[in-house]
Amino acid sequence: MKISLAWLKDFIDLEKSTTEIGDILTQTGLEVEGVEKFESIKGGLDGLLVGEILHCEKHPNADKLNLTKVDIGGTEPSNIVCGAPNVAVGQKVIVATVGATLYPISGESFQIKKAKIRGEESHGMICAEDEIGLGSSHDGIMVLDTKEDNGTPAANVLPIFKDEVLEIGLTPNRGDGASHMGTARDLAAYFEKPLELENIEDLNFEVNEPIKVTVEHSKACPRYSGVTIRGIKVDESPDWLKARLRSINLDPINNVVDITNYVLHGLGQPLHAFDADKIGGNEIIVKTLPGKSKFVTLDEKERELHEKDLMICDGNSVGMCIAGVFGGVNSGITKNTENVFLESAYFSPDYIRSTSSRHSLSTDASFRYERGTDPEMTVYALKYATKMILELAGGKISSDLVDVYPDPIKKSIVKAKFGTFDRLIGQVIPPEKIISILNSLDIQTEDVNDNSFTAVVPPFRRDVTREADLVEEVLRIFGFNNIELGNTSSASYLAEFSEIEPYKMQEDISHFLAGKGFHEILTNSITNKNYDDALGLGGNTKPVDLLNYSSEELNRLKTSPLYTGLEAVRHNKNRRRPNLKFFEFSKTYGQYEGGFNEDAKLCLYLTGKNQEDSWRSAPEDVTFHDLAQVVFDTILHSNVTNYTTSILEENKLLSSGIKIKKNKKLLGILGELRKPIRSHFSIENPVFYAELDWDKLFAFSDKKVDYTPLSKFPEVKRDLSLVIDKKISYEEIKEISFNSEKKLLTRMNVFSIFEGDQIGTGKKAYAIAFYLQDNDKTLTDKVIDKAMNRLISKFESELNAVIRR
Repeated sequence: MKISLAWLKDFIDLEKSTTEIGDILTQTGLEVEGVEKFESIKGGLDGLLVGEILHCEKHPNADKLNLTKVDIGGTEPSNIVCGAPNVAVGQKVIVATVGATLYPISGESFQIKKAKIRGEESHGMICAEDEIGLGSSHDGIMVLDTKEDNGTPAANVLPIFKDEVLEIGLTPNRGDGASHMGTARDLAAYFEKPLELENIEDLNFEVNEPIKVTVEHSKACPRYSGVTIRGIKVDESPDWLKARLRSINLDPINNVVDITNYVLHGLGQPLHAFDADKIGGNEIIVKTLPGKSKFVTLDEKERELHEKDLMICDGNSVGMCIAGVFGGVNSGITKNTENVFLESAYFSPDYIRSTSSRHSLSTDASFRYERGTDPEMTVYALKYATKMILELAGGKISSDLVDVYPDPIKKSIVKAKFGTFDRLIGQVIPPEKIISILNSLDIQTEDVNDNSFTAVVPPFRRDVTREADLVEEVLRIFGFNNIELGNTSSASYLAEFSEIEPYKMQEDISHFLAGKGFHEILTNSITNKNYDDALGLGGNTKPVDLLNYSSEELNRLKTSPLYTGLEAVRHNKNRRRPNLKFFEFSKTYGQYEGGFNEDAKLCLYLTGKNQEDSWRSAPEDVTFHDLAQVVFDTILHSNVTNYTTSILEENKLLSSGIKIKKNKKLLGILGELRKPIRSHFSIENPVFYAELDWDKLFAFSDKKVDYTPLSKFPEVKRDLSLVIDKKISYEEIKEISFNSEKKLLTRMNVFSIFEGDQIGTGKKAYAIAFYLQDNDKTLTDKVIDKAMNRLISKFESELNAVIRR
């Protein structure tokens, strides 16, 4: 949201620097994300001066050029070659001096340089209005009607507006701040200054052919105000109004539409202007139309209405506007409009949000209605806009001010104790200061005594419903920086923390994976629901859709970490980073009957080559085993033991892989992603993916670190080659080995796997290294042979293995 500093000062007398204003607004919850300068004429007319033509004659070498001498305040007149047909002696003109940069209405900017034109020197340029960005005329040079001295800067003569514009990141709960007045309200409360509003009480109403208003759907439209103005002239807006709108990136259209936009951004109240002559039956009806009705909006697109879309219709039940969202093409203001019906309404945020979402229409009006406007502002804004229309477009008010408000929205009542403010803030703020701050924010206070009070919250503050919300209001105006911090800080409401906190283990694993060459990614918890529709990787999880989303691309909490993780993979591959090792601590979301769930995941992604190109060795494609090694190392580093692995059955995510379990609970899966999944993200190369349940990994972690002193006696290695049935897994061999030789066997390692006709169909051969060690003495050959024979016997009896000697 953009806020013009000059516009802001219409509402509050403020002599503060832009930096200070930005800091205060950020503190009060309206975070200023940036400041940019605005000039109604780009370049600010720097280097342009008022000049007077002293001499003019035809160019000796060009029929359409003239040689002029122009006084621009220097010691000598400047020689300038000019091609304008209207140039003449005695004219006051605008001269662009050498070195000045011009920003024309069309085309690229250019710098004025000394030049020779057809053999004659030219030291500057006499300007037309389109050449300096002032207007569209190029009939000839601008001739000024001014008595300013020659050499006066053009910015002192021409209408130029300079401003500074604040970019505010408005949070969804602060609909009250979605205007210049709302922003000024916070500043007025902070600086203890009054909020200044335009006087709108001197309007004359001449009732003549009033337009009737009927609200059939008062739940969706609790309040509807309107007035008819006849005999207006639609024309361009004055320069000051166009400059105000352009400063916040709005294009001026005409005086009537510009006024509605001006009031919307000034007061936060959306308005809509209808051509009164196009209102059939001389009546406005606020209602819904049958589902699948067709309606053409201002952008000339035909849209199919939903049965719950609130519409502004005429007396013939013909739709004229999607209420609070977008106008219709057939009832808008044109250059031929003479009579206007001006609408100022309060629409239910829920209805507007749903309609805006259904039609993928986000407008300045819907942006504010979705967050909740002020139902008490409709009449004031209507009168304010009416007064402006009478001043800038002429005409007369030809109706009473219509105000349909059958069931006024009640103000919220919140009871509060001063002690609660002291406890939550951690510092005693005088009661009179608390009351003063709340009143300055338009929150009335009643029944004030030494201990408590009752707050009466206006409807436009939909986010203030609890005692804690009142504390927040006071604190953001009082200033977080004004809260003193003692040598020790404590509070009665702090929770107890477990001895080992999850974030510490997460930090440890992050460092561990970074040491393995992985990069951490952090992706959005919000994603596109189209992913679920196309891929359904969330399984049977019922998704959580956002009610108030700002983009069609970000409308659902993710049910699978893969959606955003593969976006990161694609983003890097598209930028020529094909060899990727990523990990992410991600969360997935779902809902069940009666509540919601949030699950933490540790995800790893591996794709491309296992290393960059090197003269020492050629890089190879990463494999499943590269990922598996990192996953098992991570589990080991987490102090999780006694887990089991098995082949993964048919799975939506992985074409092949394994699953890891502990205590019959799934700890994670890893393998190669299915091709359709990565193809959906335009990723050609294989991607190996692991997804570990972080909550279970933390729960199974042995928080106490045990250690065993290094043995003083040497380790012995013996190799065996086993030919076994292909269906037998290495895990089974490992389990039998450690059960058979619990004392001496310390570790095992597979260093070769072979399959082929030489060993028979359905068979495979494992070459395994067995490491034996006794912590009390050096092993003898007799003890080693005895241990190995026990292992061989077990393999032969339980696995029907053939030992290749």
